[in-house]
Amino acid sequence: MSNNLILLIARILLSVIFILAGVTKFGAIDGNAQYIASVGLPAPTLLAWAAAIFETVAGLFILAGFLTRYTSLALAAFCVFTGFMFHYAPADQMQMVMFMKNLAIAGGFLVLSLAGPGSISVDARRGAASPAFA
Repeated sequence: MSNNLILLIARILLSVIFILAGVTKFGAIDGNAQYIASVGLPAPTLLAWAAAIFETVAGLFILAGFLTRYTSLALAAFCVFTGFMFHYAPADQMQMVMFMKNLAIAGGFLVLSLAGPGSISVDARRGAASPAFA
C-alpha cells in the first residue's frame, strides 16, 4: 500500500470522530454548555458553539487535507486540553480511558503534522504538501 493511500486513510480515521462530534454538538448546544459549565469554564454557551464549529471545520479540513499541518497541531492541542479538562480523573477508570484516547489521538495528529497530508489532498494540489516542517 502506498504512503499516500495510508496518509489518506489516516486522515479519514482521524477526521471522522471530530466531524461527527461537531455535527452532533450543533443539535445539543445546551447540554454541551452545561457539561462545559460543570468543569468551571467561563461562557459555556459560547464555548459550546465554538467547539461545535471548530470540531466540524477542523475535521473537514483534515479529511480534505487542507491546511493539514496547522489544523493537525490545533487538533492535537485541542485533544490535550479537553483530555485534561474533561477526562483526567484518576479515580474513574472510564474517564482515564477517555483521557488516554485523547492523548493517543493528539499523538496521531502530531505525526500527521510532520508527515503532511500526502498527495491525495487539497494541500498537494495547492503545492503545500511537502514532507515535513523545515
